[in-house]
Amino acid sequence: MSTPPSALRLSAVELILTFSLLFGVTTVVRWVVGPSALSEAVPGTRQQLFIIGAVVGALVVGLVLSPLGRRSGAHMNPAISVAMWRFGVIPGSAVGFYVTAQLTGSLLGVLAARGVWGDVAATAPVTYAALRPAPDWSAAGLFVAEAVTTGVIVLLVGVFTALGHLTRFTPYMVGVVVCLAITLLGASTGGSANPARQFGPALAAGQFSFLWVYLLAPMLGAAMGTVARDLLLGHRRVLTGPAA
Repeated sequence: MSTPPSALRLSAVELILTFSLLFGVTTVVRWVVGPSALSEAVPGTRQQLFIIGAVVGALVVGLVLSPLGRRSGAHMNPAISVAMWRFGVIPGSAVGFYVTAQLTGSLLGVLAARGVWGDVAATAPVTYAALRPAPDWSAAGLFVAEAVTTGVIVLLVGVFTALGHLTRFTPYMVGVVVCLAITLLGASTGGSANPARQFGPALAAGQFSFLWVYLLAPMLGAAMGTVARDLLLGHRRVLTGPAA
């Protein structure tokens, strides 16, 4: 378990990782969706979502396997941090530090992307890569979808990190799941399953509709995922965690 000073250091690492993730997300959306030769060559929404999903999934894998990622656990997602607390990987006293760092990194990441790519990152169709559900989705439907998606991710992470023969494949599994969520759900729910994914983009874009859903539903989903993991495997100890 982390001591308070170590929790502060690790949360600083989470800020850097989440900053990198959101900078990368905004960047790939800028070039795949915004005005560019790539967006003209791949005009279909589903194809664009697949490219975005593949690049973001690969980015997630790279960040998890990086030295910084190995140090903090590379949650980059408040829902994952809550799950890791429930799994006994980090102490409850560290969760607030992690979540604050992740949300701060999210906002700083999209603002940095705006600084690099200019106004095109802030205007439609990029709009800081902020998510919004399809017009026919209600807040209740979106809440259920985001909670269930996050619950499945947490369940898979909990299973993979608890079973020794699967643990080393966890980063790649997460990358594939992120790619699938973006590709399959991007046009309907946004495929977030991560409060930090929407927090920075929504604040920067002034897009507050459904923000509470994107923030709260994954947290409930994380709780459900940990319960499902415990029902499936019992209170088996997770085999990986942040380095002190």
